[in-house]
Amino acid sequence: MTSLSEATMRAGVVGCGNISPVYFEHLKTRYPVVRVVACSDLIPERSRAAADRFGVPAPISTEDLLADPEIELVINLTNPAAHAEVSLAAIEAGKHVYSEKPLAVERADGQAIVDSAARKGLSVGCAPDTVLGAGIQTCRKLIDEGRIGEPIAATAFMVNHGHESWHPSPEFYYHHGGGPMFDMGPYYLSALVNLMGPISRVTGSHRRTFERRTISSQPKHGTVINVEVSTHVAGVLDFESGAIATIVTSFDVWGSDLPRIEVYGTEGAMSVPDPNNFEGDVRVTGAGEDGWTEVPLAYRKGGRGMGPAEMAWAIRAGRPPRADGRLANHVLDIMHAVHEASDSGAHVETTTTCDRPAAIPVGLPEGVFDQ
Repeated sequence: MTSLSEATMRAGVVGCGNISPVYFEHLKTRYPVVRVVACSDLIPERSRAAADRFGVPAPISTEDLLADPEIELVINLTNPAAHAEVSLAAIEAGKHVYSEKPLAVERADGQAIVDSAARKGLSVGCAPDTVLGAGIQTCRKLIDEGRIGEPIAATAFMVNHGHESWHPSPEFYYHHGGGPMFDMGPYYLSALVNLMGPISRVTGSHRRTFERRTISSQPKHGTVINVEVSTHVAGVLDFESGAIATIVTSFDVWGSDLPRIEVYGTEGAMSVPDPNNFEGDVRVTGAGEDGWTEVPLAYRKGGRGMGPAEMAWAIRAGRPPRADGRLANHVLDIMHAVHEASDSGAHVETTTTCDRPAAIPVGLPEGVFDQ
């Protein structure tokens, strides 16, 4: 097994916005295999504040960060519209890249990231790393052990009323590259592919319900957002295995008692916890069983920053990361295909595929990902 000292990788963070503090904190305290040595942001005050708060040695420009020969890994936490530009620049500079989701906004950019990295012999990883957490990995273990038989179907629901009531700057959720499918779909689709394998074709419907949204959070309270994207998206997913899933993502729903994800097999069913979290209740039932049985989690909880840490172990071990760029590119393809299916009134074949990511072995210490 590779040791922690052998796996440790120097990293730079690009983008010090709303999601970055949890990455800085967890990489410092829980996943020391990734050592953050520099950070940058378009707003220099933000990178300086992050460096001061988390003890990062160098808040520098993105250009200087990419030029630093000692930085092996770039963690791209910019907004979705900038993901492709930053990731491609990092790859061109000879760096491995771990990006927040989605991998890119446009299909062509996602494919370019994967292809560019492959040509240079570099690795690409992408959120969500929640699929590496105790909840989804326990479900994966149960499926692999045959607890519910062969998976034949699934349902997935992510419904709420959007982010303008809590996010400090929610505009991009309603502009190109946003919407409920591109924002939250990666969590649900990545979980489904981990549990059931890649998807071959989709169909779906989408709509935009409210033309404008008013921000009620601070500091932009009262600002009106023009909505450019669909805010209720429903899809049907055909897996390469023959299984079928239904997914609904919405920013138009005021309340719901729907489950997050359920998987149905030939011998039972499984209730999967919220894929936006790292743990949660895992429940199963089977033929002839009276009600649901809660299954103890088989792994440590995990947390954001787990993806870059697992990626560092993967690079040192010479294997693909479990939150792989090819998986993220497949998810991007699926999200576009659902929208295109609605526009065309037909099924749309996916243009990508990926391997079903390897399960994490049980019993490893926190922050270690190889036996």
